[in-house]
Amino acid sequence: MKARALAWLILPIMIAAPSRAQDAPPPPIPYLSMLPNYEDIVQNDKEFDAFEFWNGKAKVSVEGKLWDRLYHIKEGVTRASVLQIKRNYSNAVKAMGGSVVFDGLYEGGSPVLVLKASKAGKEIWIQINPEGEGYEYHLYMIEKEAMAQDITASGLMKALESEGRVALDVRFATSKADILPESKSVLDQMIALMKENPTLKVSIEGHTDGAGNAAANKSLSEKRAQSVVAALKAAGVGAERMGAVGWGSEKPVADNKTEEGRAKNRRVELVKR
Repeated sequence: MKARALAWLILPIMIAAPSRAQDAPPPPIPYLSMLPNYEDIVQNDKEFDAFEFWNGKAKVSVEGKLWDRLYHIKEGVTRASVLQIKRNYSNAVKAMGGSVVFDGLYEGGSPVLVLKASKAGKEIWIQINPEGEGYEYHLYMIEKEAMAQDITASGLMKALESEGRVALDVRFATSKADILPESKSVLDQMIALMKENPTLKVSIEGHTDGAGNAAANKSLSEKRAQSVVAALKAAGVGAERMGAVGWGSEKPVADNKTEEGRAKNRRVELVKR
């Protein structure tokens, strides 16, 4: 493949976003552009979401800003081959200093390419799913980051008074009950809530998505709930005011058949007793 054919793909796109008129295309994604002769027909970007990237053996859930685009070949032009689509993106990411996580077949036999890079100090994951022998391809890209916790202690109390429960973004190590450092701001608000409302009693309840073994999921969710209780107890909150429950995948709030639904189902809830 000629070097010139890759130049357009390596550099970040600096074009100003077009006007969002009814038929205007969505703004380009950062870092990478679409292949020539293709058009951006579907945009489902999210300010914060999770996506499960395939590493050849298992799904790796990554959270952050999501770009979700479907590119389709324009009418009357020659489509790229599956290999050409994958090779272009693979070479572009390698030129950014990134690497290939997996290049092969996804569950069910469809082709998939998963890439990983670092740009401006941010970890970036990309998945390319060629479809219809290259007539279109799906690109998913996540700029990894923790969700900004906007709810304050007073906001938590209002949610508990009105709804009786609130879901929180407590982050854990993969398949473990160890609370990750980026959860500190969430825990701080929970601690403030309990100290500002000394008569409040709560149940801290862990939930998982529907993937994996149900019994293992339930055990993990309970251990994670217990980890949160232990963190609050260490900060001076009385143990008698808190309980820990693990529900596993028994109480989904969204469809486990979609990545977005599974992300919503993986949660820790604070429930007023």
